[in-house]
Amino acid sequence: MIGHRSLCLDEATNAGFPSLDLALTTTPSGRPPTTDGRTWYEATAEPAPRWPPLSGAARADVVVVGGGLTGLSAALHLAEAGRDVVVLEASRVGAGASGRNGGQLVTGQRRDQDELEAALGKPLAARLFDLAELAKVLVHDLAARHAIAYDYRPGLLHVAHRRRFLGEMQDYVLKLRDAYGYTQLSYLDRDALHALLASPGYHGATLDTGAGHLHPLAFVRGLASAAAAAGARIAEQTAALAVEERGAAAVRVRTASGHVDADHLILALNAGGEAVHPGLLGRIMPIDNYVVVTEPLGADGARALIGNGAAVSDSRFVINYFRCTSDHRLLFGGGETYGQRRARDVAQIVRPHLQAVFPQMQGVRIDYGWSGTVAITRRRLPWFGRLAPRTLVAGGYSGQGLAIATLAGKLMAEAVEGASDGFDTFAAIPHARFPGGRWARWPILALAMTWFGLRDRL
Repeated sequence: MIGHRSLCLDEATNAGFPSLDLALTTTPSGRPPTTDGRTWYEATAEPAPRWPPLSGAARADVVVVGGGLTGLSAALHLAEAGRDVVVLEASRVGAGASGRNGGQLVTGQRRDQDELEAALGKPLAARLFDLAELAKVLVHDLAARHAIAYDYRPGLLHVAHRRRFLGEMQDYVLKLRDAYGYTQLSYLDRDALHALLASPGYHGATLDTGAGHLHPLAFVRGLASAAAAAGARIAEQTAALAVEERGAAAVRVRTASGHVDADHLILALNAGGEAVHPGLLGRIMPIDNYVVVTEPLGADGARALIGNGAAVSDSRFVINYFRCTSDHRLLFGGGETYGQRRARDVAQIVRPHLQAVFPQMQGVRIDYGWSGTVAITRRRLPWFGRLAPRTLVAGGYSGQGLAIATLAGKLMAEAVEGASDGFDTFAAIPHARFPGGRWARWPILALAMTWFGLRDRL
């Protein structure tokens, strides 16, 4: 999920909402939360195995670059199909967006079905919706099959920060029901919403009981363990430095300490790795997004904020998103930076957005704060492609990748095995590169996102 600056919320007050019975402590000015940068996910997930770096030469049927949801899902499905797989991860499994995101398991694509139908035609839009539904099912099935404790809870509220969006929300509920047979989405008027959500700035919502939220790092670590148990070889602290195409039937991936020769290459880098393969340049733009987690609020305090325990995202182009955790804290994402310098004081960036949404949280202590890199495409839809006959790529999930990224790995595994219908459906989405080349695209992006942020406030 992508967050952005949210200023006044229609001059809303806190009248009519319960205050939290807490002794709130303000974090001292200038002191970043969790100075080691550790996320709440890292603090609460089961310890992960450590896999040794690659040393020397290796040979595999398939080499996967990237140890996040996409790469590990691909590795798991390939290993279960009997393929010899090596996974190269530059840091640790789940260290990127896969283990640092907002944890929301969302229905559909980043663009709604009306937009997809207009841009891509109804047949492709319908197929993309079906694949998104399969993606949610896949997450649950993998967790059940491999006994992954992923802390799933149902319910996702999409809330309107402008009254003018309410008609569109009501129409969309009917659209999904009548055109797509999706009946788990309902409309909530202002009174019904405010009975669930103690934020004065929102005017109505949709409630999706077929979506929900989970612990993403626990899930991705579970995928890694399952892939390793199936026979995949995982190499952490092993960055892919370059790809060499060695004829139509082979590829070599070089690292600082060796190389892997394979018949197939899967690039699952998402927000990083343009230097690895020239075909990645300009396709995906990384944006730094920021998340905080508050001190414990207690069960009653958390319920006072979000009565049904759902995750929440709002209607801004660059959204605020939030949910209460299993230990009764508020996890809140908001604020972005563009360029190649990441902000240090995460609490300072996110706190104004949190307090604008929940004025009653003024001065709440922030115990965790971290940044994560979101990979966007110009269409805000994932980019699937073939960079060579045996080189597949998928990424650019644009803030909605928890389910789609997991599915992407499975679809690339199927494509390696010769069943490419699902992969080809995503690959049929036309994508353009970001303008400006390697350096000029950063200021162009900053200007564009500033405009969209302004539009959110109009």
